[in-house]
Amino acid sequence: MTADRRVGDVVALLHRIHVNHAPAVLASGLGVESMVLTDLIARHALPLRIFTLDTGRLPGETYALIDRIREHYALSIDVYYPDAAALEAYVRHNGVNAFYRTLELRQRCCEIRKTEPLARALAGKGAWITGLRRAQSPTRAHVAVEEFDAVHGLAKFSPLVDWSDADVWEYVRTQQVPYSPLHDRGYPSIGCAPCTRAIEPGEDIRAGRWWWENPEHKECGLHRRPIAIPARVERAGATA
Repeated sequence: MTADRRVGDVVALLHRIHVNHAPAVLASGLGVESMVLTDLIARHALPLRIFTLDTGRLPGETYALIDRIREHYALSIDVYYPDAAALEAYVRHNGVNAFYRTLELRQRCCEIRKTEPLARALAGKGAWITGLRRAQSPTRAHVAVEEFDAVHGLAKFSPLVDWSDADVWEYVRTQQVPYSPLHDRGYPSIGCAPCTRAIEPGEDIRAGRWWWENPEHKECGLHRRPIAIPARVERAGATA
């Protein structure tokens, strides 16, 4: 598939999401995939809002990128934060870096800092859009373009699901899309600062996330599997 066709399919899908599922939102993790989708939304003036989750432990480069998006695209980014009381109680009882000790404590930290704010961000929405790609990790190998998210009760779309790493970076470089400088320092996947490291040559692209855990555990709860009821997938040019 040519780059123009690949991009055209994504733009057509984003337009259909707005038409059929408004209000729809892009959940931006501020990684390079989210930046591709942000650029397409801005470039084509698509009426889709964008939000991100400020966990309180993000790298400085990620905070700087939020400001850069606002300046470069003249777009507002909705930012959601953890519940202060829940976070304070977790830290008071377990310590600020308890997530290193057990899988359960790490998952509880992610629940407070990410999963609960995500639920608030998605409340009242008709669909959410993510930058998930199948090539990102074993836990994402079966992600579909369109699914029904039974946890939040709405449609979930991953328009870049079939894109390769090369496809993503070709678009970024061709369109001069802003992105986190951490990607150039060996961070293909970027999350909270204490839970993310650069990867070594040949490692899986999500090997730097929660690197002390087994690969099958490397999700924070934002993208729970299985999603449940599959919805009909429509692509540009496809017939019903």
